[in-house]
Amino acid sequence: MVKNRDLLAIGHSAHDYIIRVPEFPKANFSAPITNMKTFNGGAAANVACVGAKLGLKTSLVSAVGGDFKKTEYFEHMQNLDIDTDSLIYVPGEATPTAFVLTDDNDDQISYFYWGAAREFADSKVPTAAIKNAEAVHLATGDPNFNWKCSLEAKEEDLLVSFDPGQDLGMYDTKKLCDVIQNTTILFGNHHEIERILDALEVDLAGLRELGPKIIVKTCGAQGSKIYSNEEKIKIDAIKREAIDPTGAGDSYRAGFLSRFLNGESLEESAKFASAVSSFIVEHQGCQTNMPTFDDAFERMQEFY
Repeated sequence: MVKNRDLLAIGHSAHDYIIRVPEFPKANFSAPITNMKTFNGGAAANVACVGAKLGLKTSLVSAVGGDFKKTEYFEHMQNLDIDTDSLIYVPGEATPTAFVLTDDNDDQISYFYWGAAREFADSKVPTAAIKNAEAVHLATGDPNFNWKCSLEAKEEDLLVSFDPGQDLGMYDTKKLCDVIQNTTILFGNHHEIERILDALEVDLAGLRELGPKIIVKTCGAQGSKIYSNEEKIKIDAIKREAIDPTGAGDSYRAGFLSRFLNGESLEESAKFASAVSSFIVEHQGCQTNMPTFDDAFERMQEFY
């Protein structure tokens, strides 16, 4: 069972609009929407919520709209016992919102409204929240804010995990290098890790020399690879019928950290992470089908 470890997730909380259309319209035309649903999302919030469901003690730093406390999402976080004391409320602004459009060919176009998250740029480092944590996870969010938080966490000698995700393009080379130098575990899918290597002009060994002792590369249905101390561990994905892959990566990170922070090996942490993410893809939405620790552990044991 997971012990009550403290994980602070920093980055976006968002409302996700998942939209189906027959086809993407050309400029100056429209297309009918065949299905639209709203879900809880945002990379940092996904990690905090899934981690809490697995038994971690999680806290969250996100910039949200001034009315966020009145939303179902806030109530959901409270029910999971997530520490939300460090949320940044921005009166007159909306909570970040993602619009993900998928056509009949399963091609996607996404739009993301930062809204309240623009406040990150002028926000102070949440020093108290960092000091109270055992580990800090930096998810999608403002690059400079993430960098400042990584400095504070490193000074406190905390484990720092970093997942720039789809915001990778917002980091200039220097800022990306600065954050990575303060990172213990670097997460990314295979596309993102390759982009990081190209941007910094290093190979995997050179990337590890910059800072992260552990690099975790997720490869979708092909599983994941973990690089550490010249060792490469390959973990097969647990194949389930995928209804919606959105949030699978965030849940993998939550599952991995929940085990690693409790002293499990890299291999066992990755197997558990794979089990956790296999639940998420079975339903639409990032947090719709979050497993308990026992659910994920049982599936891991059955598969591996």
